Amino acid sequence: MAKIRVLIVDDSAVIRKLLEKIFSSSPDIEVVGTASDPYIARDKLVQLKPDVMTLDVEMPRMDGISFLEKVMQHFPTRTIIFSSLAKTGSETYFRALEAGAIEIMEKPSIDVSQSLETLSKDIIEKVRVVAKARVNAIAKVAAPSGPVAKVARTSLARTTHQMIAVASSTGGTEALKVFLSGMPADIPGTVVVQHMPPGFTKSFADNLNKMFPFEVKEAEEGDQVVPGRVLIAPGNYHMEITRSGAYYYVKLHQGPALHSVRPAADYLMKSVAKFAGKNALGVVLTGMGKDGAEGLLEMKNAGAYTVAQNEETCVVYGMPAAAVALGAADKVLALDKIAGDLLKQLSARNAA
Repeated sequence: MAKIRVLIVDDSAVIRKLLEKIFSSSPDIEVVGTASDPYIARDKLVQLKPDVMTLDVEMPRMDGISFLEKVMQHFPTRTIIFSSLAKTGSETYFRALEAGAIEIMEKPSIDVSQSLETLSKDIIEKVRVVAKARVNAIAKVAAPSGPVAKVARTSLARTTHQMIAVASSTGGTEALKVFLSGMPADIPGTVVVQHMPPGFTKSFADNLNKMFPFEVKEAEEGDQVVPGRVLIAPGNYHMEITRSGAYYYVKLHQGPALHSVRPAADYLMKSVAKFAGKNALGVVLTGMGKDGAEGLLEMKNAGAYTVAQNEETCVVYGMPAAAVALGAADKVLALDKIAGDLLKQLSARNAA
């Protein structure tokens, strides 16, 4: 089996050597080159054509984010940002994702050598996951570039009988922007599980809230699921929905991780199947693993309409592939077609 070919780009010789040491301990990874600045990296990208690039942000002559933007335009490459500036939830974190980074890791700030050795297993696993990403899908994702005009949210006072449940992971932060950009101000009450760590979900939701004409917020216990509102599961908490009369509400808990993740979309979707049934629509977007597949199947069996993102537009065709394999998806669609398709389904239901 071919080894994963890695290019390390970092102005710190210490970090370059440490990463080389970590990768050399894995039999399926080969460091094919290193670079101390983006200009050297540019030439090595063309020459070596690595499977994965690790990239620092603070570097001489050009910062890493600006370099990544150019790379994704001219020579799309699977990239892991490895930087002390990319703290979870920071502006740099968001900029890196928007530029095309698949994974982002924060450099340890104290005792770098020991911390990196401790994190070596995680770093190696990140490279393995990123190496499977569809680089063309990364380059083609085109999220809205600016905020959409806000409108009055009078719809929040209404109850809801239709609901959308969404699962996404690797590549999902940008895929969600594309999906949501196709939705109107009175978007059906929408609940989302995006695999992300604590501290990121609130910043992510706040950022989305500035972009769209509907409310986007990190979910809190007891939040009502209503039109004009998108609720993002908080990091490290599973999110489920329950029903009281005509109203749906959010429940949060820290039950055991499922599929090694918390939040897990299967928790959410199974609760949606139970309490919303045929009044729901389910979507599984790009992501590694199989989270959401069983939940989407339960939604379909309960009468919900279900969609999986197609392989061509996924960064990682793992979660949608698992859903398709289970027969959980009524349709398999390109990312930019999903929102329109759901709206057609909702229109047909309302007309019935």
